[in-house]
Amino acid sequence: MSLWGGRFNSSPSESMRALSRSVHFDWRLAPYEIEVNLVHLANLQDQGLISKEDSSLLKKALVELASEIGSGKFIYSDSDEDVHSAIERGLIEKCGEKGGAIRAGRSRNDLVITDFKLYLVDHLLEIAAQVAHTDLSVLVTGESGTGKEIIPQVIHQLSARKHKEYIAVNCGAIPEGTIDSELFGHEKGSFTGAAGSRQGYFEVANGGTIFLDEVAELPMQTQVRLLRVLETGEFLRVGASKSIKTNVRVVAATNENMQRAISKGKFREDLFYRLSAIPIQLPALRERDEDIHLLFRKFASDFADRYRMPAIRLTEDAVKVLMEYSWPGNIRQLKNTVEQISIIETERSIDGNLLRAYLPTLQEQSPAIINETSQESISERELMYKFLFDMKKDLTDLKKLVVELLSQSGNIQLSPDQHAVMDKLYQDYGTASTPSKGLIAPRIEPVENDFIDNEEPFVLHEEFEESLSLEEREKELIVKALEKHRGKRKYAAQELGISERTLYRKIKEYNLAE
Repeated sequence: MSLWGGRFNSSPSESMRALSRSVHFDWRLAPYEIEVNLVHLANLQDQGLISKEDSSLLKKALVELASEIGSGKFIYSDSDEDVHSAIERGLIEKCGEKGGAIRAGRSRNDLVITDFKLYLVDHLLEIAAQVAHTDLSVLVTGESGTGKEIIPQVIHQLSARKHKEYIAVNCGAIPEGTIDSELFGHEKGSFTGAAGSRQGYFEVANGGTIFLDEVAELPMQTQVRLLRVLETGEFLRVGASKSIKTNVRVVAATNENMQRAISKGKFREDLFYRLSAIPIQLPALRERDEDIHLLFRKFASDFADRYRMPAIRLTEDAVKVLMEYSWPGNIRQLKNTVEQISIIETERSIDGNLLRAYLPTLQEQSPAIINETSQESISERELMYKFLFDMKKDLTDLKKLVVELLSQSGNIQLSPDQHAVMDKLYQDYGTASTPSKGLIAPRIEPVENDFIDNEEPFVLHEEFEESLSLEEREKELIVKALEKHRGKRKYAAQELGISERTLYRKIKEYNLAE
């Protein structure tokens, strides 16, 4: 029996559709579960746990259930907690008490893992299952779009905390000024607008699990608070003086290079080691060749169900194109591509040329992960800084040359560096090198003026080259913007062309006062 055989591509019943809204109850996992049960039956028979007759009876019932599920005749009940329970109920209805034997020897781990089988590779699911029964913190890393949010769901569902709260927090989406209040709560009057007390996520999720996505975006002050929670299980609300106890499992995720963030002082090293008690690295989709086509067909079936249309199918040459593409956006990009094709194309059979039209070229792709190469590449702003610094240096050299001419008031022989400066200056006028060769400075006659003391000696002002450090220039620009707008960070950020949150971070990084 094939997992994605044609019999399972038919439209689900209304009861199926209603129950499939939860990731933990997806009717499309039913064929996979039936295949697992068929293998499990053979193992039970080999171990002598059930008779050959009972095994044949249950196998026949499973095949009948597969046909009913594929044709949309199988009716799910409100009492069914998941796909596994629904299939077991169907077996009991067909075979009586003998139908319950199918669950023998299968743990809850196996059942929950089945739900996530299509998203993650097997060994990562096994790690998550082993970790779930502990309270160790987990740090999930990997490129953007690889499904990092699935790991904390698996851990929570397989843990003793599964009946408590599960809260997912995107740390990069919460403003720096309010993130402490969101995570830890606040007391009435602790800041402007705090009209009453409020519970934070760590207080609400007591006994449960918190998923901190984009944890590398946390400000340093919040990192200190989080470290205390992980070490002592206590935290303070904003504006409070009494500690609150909490028992929360923390799972964090990021697509940044944490070692680089630590070396740059953007993330605490002690917090990193506390969060990464169990590190899990998710592979990119391009490293999972065997799963790409399977995921494509799953998403095609998902959108066919959502938009009430036949599922798209790939020809052989399209499958080859699908497998050869690098998928820099990973599972997220694949899902978006399938959705585009499902909605736009009227023809349900997709060939290679048509699929290729929906795949951006390498030149059009944006990096899906913040890696060392992208960090070290020169940005547009850095190029602008470099141009301005070069212009500043040329101006400084020109000033020095003019001062030397005035001081000697006569003929001078230009050095090679001075020749280069003059050549560069005159190049824009189409007379490169001509003016500087054999340049003779005119004699400067003193100007008689009643307001100028001709006896006063000429004072030379030595020019010093300013620092070319990008950080120093950035710091200077931030100070000037804040002074211009009288300390109003919102308008200063607009002036600099950056977000207000980035400006907050830069002010703390450079220890700038209001």
